[in-house]
Amino acid sequence: MTMLFAAVLVYEATSSRAGQGPWFEETVTLLEADSPEHAAEKAREHAESREIEGEDADGYTIRWSFRHLVDVAEIDGPLGDGAELYTRHFRDYRAYLAVEPLAS
Repeated sequence: MTMLFAAVLVYEATSSRAGQGPWFEETVTLLEADSPEHAAEKAREHAESREIEGEDADGYTIRWSFRHLVDVAEIDGPLGDGAELYTRHFRDYRAYLAVEPLAS
């Protein structure tokens, strides 16, 4: 039986421009799979398919790389307005604020 899963994926973007540090992107990706293991496999395949390298407008090389599969969680409710796709719990709110600039 096919189920829906949310996969949390982290990517890194690097540039050949001197002094340009990396950027990171976290995505929540919707997947159909038969099991959590199958969902994790599909998540990695999806993430690796998004790895690209190219030049920006100034001619510097930009590379997007898959860094980490953070989590795969089954979506256990119906999809629609107000549906929760992914939930994560934590104890240290200050640590969360340190990595989540939109929360402050």
